[in-house]
Amino acid sequence: MNIRAFSRSHFKASWLLIGGAWVAACSSPNPNVRARRLPSGGIAVKGPLAGPFETEQELAQNACSIMTRQPGASAGMYGTEYCALGYDSGEGKGYFLSYLSELRSRLDSGRKSCLIPSALDDEAHGDAVVFWAPHTHPHNREFSRVDLKTHLRWLPTRVAEKGTGRVFPKSILLLYREKTGECRVYRYELPSKGVFSLRDGAWVPIGRVYDDEGNVEMLDGMGWLP
Repeated sequence: MNIRAFSRSHFKASWLLIGGAWVAACSSPNPNVRARRLPSGGIAVKGPLAGPFETEQELAQNACSIMTRQPGASAGMYGTEYCALGYDSGEGKGYFLSYLSELRSRLDSGRKSCLIPSALDDEAHGDAVVFWAPHTHPHNREFSRVDLKTHLRWLPTRVAEKGTGRVFPKSILLLYREKTGECRVYRYELPSKGVFSLRDGAWVPIGRVYDDEGNVEMLDGMGWLP
């Protein structure tokens, strides 16, 4: 088994590793949730759930469609957050979405949250480069200040592909499904602290985080909605 750890993270065991196999625990019947706590306290997720996709935008849109349709993911104030990883194959053969985690910090029992997985278990892509951490909001299309303080924890903020030397900036993705069914994707790019919205298949800059407390300043004429 090839489990690649890459960072610090944010869980309740939904899948367990028993005898070398991932086994569903009774607490989570959702087959798309495959996560477990590591002895270090981080979270490992299986992969891939979906892919390969040809572009990062295609990965983002499909991640939104898949993740916001999970049980409770769009259920408002009483909903559930899901976290995952987005990654490159490491061989230039496309982009993938990992399986999901619902796991949260034991200190977060009073609020909706999920922790960024810290390791990827994908035997088919041993050189995978993890550069995105998508998560859902069931009740709010805007990043929280906690989301936007992630650059203080998910280090380094850039990762490089072994074979090509291509450098990927790490990003936190927020996925939200409107009551009309439209799926919205927002991206917080850690190195630049820029906030982007995926609109008509393109990343549109809409704001920038200006301090370590996660406060965001919107660009002139820009908002969370087009």
